Amino acid sequence: SRSSVIDSLRGCSIAGVKIPKEELRKKITFPEYLRLAVMEAIQAKDIKAAAVVQHYEAANADGVEPVRPPESPLVVFINSRSGGRHGPELKIRLQELMGEEQVFDLSVVKPHSFVEHGLACLEHFASLGDKCAKEIREKLRIVVAGGDGTVGWVLGCLGELHKHRRLPVPPTGIIPLGTGNDLSRSFGWGGSFPFNWKAAVKRTLDKIATGSVVHLDSWHVLISMPGGEELDIPYSLKTTEETPLDQELEVDTELPEKVSCYQGVYYNYFSIGMDAQVAYGFHHLRNEKPYLAQGPIANKLIYSGYSCKQGWFFTPCSSDPGLRSLKNILRIYAKKVNSSQWEQIPVPSSVRSIVALN
Repeated sequence: SRSSVIDSLRGCSIAGVKIPKEELRKKITFPEYLRLAVMEAIQAKDIKAAAVVQHYEAANADGVEPVRPPESPLVVFINSRSGGRHGPELKIRLQELMGEEQVFDLSVVKPHSFVEHGLACLEHFASLGDKCAKEIREKLRIVVAGGDGTVGWVLGCLGELHKHRRLPVPPTGIIPLGTGNDLSRSFGWGGSFPFNWKAAVKRTLDKIATGSVVHLDSWHVLISMPGGEELDIPYSLKTTEETPLDQELEVDTELPEKVSCYQGVYYNYFSIGMDAQVAYGFHHLRNEKPYLAQGPIANKLIYSGYSCKQGWFFTPCSSDPGLRSLKNILRIYAKKVNSSQWEQIPVPSSVRSIVALN
């Protein structure tokens, strides 16, 4: 089912425009007391921790001149494992431009921690009368440096704000570091990391700070699986309460007595079958042997290898039961809007993958 609407920023080309470093820094950087307070709140997992309170009291004491908020405050989430060697180098460059406290490495700070404690810190300060914190919370924009999976992960965590009425939900811009980068391409941020990236970083941050906002639909997925197995689920999914099947749906197979249920959100597409298995294989290989995934070209070669192994191009499916048609393991039912009847959709024997496209 379709979920909440997430804002995304549309990129616009301003190649050749020189962005002064100090001018950009002034436009996007939090005042020091807020940078430190947000970081302390995340590390302590407490927006009322002593160190956080001290930063508020020091900035709002009698006789202290109020600090002006930046014009377009930004926070960056970067997957330093994406983009091969460019990931760590880009992280250093971003920290030079806007400070370490506003650039979060996803291997250290998860986006839900930022939402739960970092943004909550700004909201708490605003509730106490801090006008600078209030304006930053209202104007904040998010930058995600990574592939489609990383972008989806961050957007999913930001979507929790909409669910809990913690508005506005910050719009999100993308620095493409992944292999496919379909979402980045769709919104005008490009399909690959630029070759002259060091010169492009300032322009990209400025584009995100000033770009127009467009809407992106998100879709909610519920997954029920036989219970009892321990699964290494991705960040995009989280466990949820058991969700019974619609009683109007008649299933011609025996259902397991015990199930494990998961829920998640997708923005590009939700895939079952051969291409999903290829992506799954690549993900685990990169985690186990990160030295093999050194950049987009190497990643695409690995993807091609997995595609051949899975029979996407020429491996005969009869040679491996795992490559059999989805028709043998899948049933698809759909219910139209304003209808109570479920309709089974036939799956041809030649189909190797099914994609639900946003």
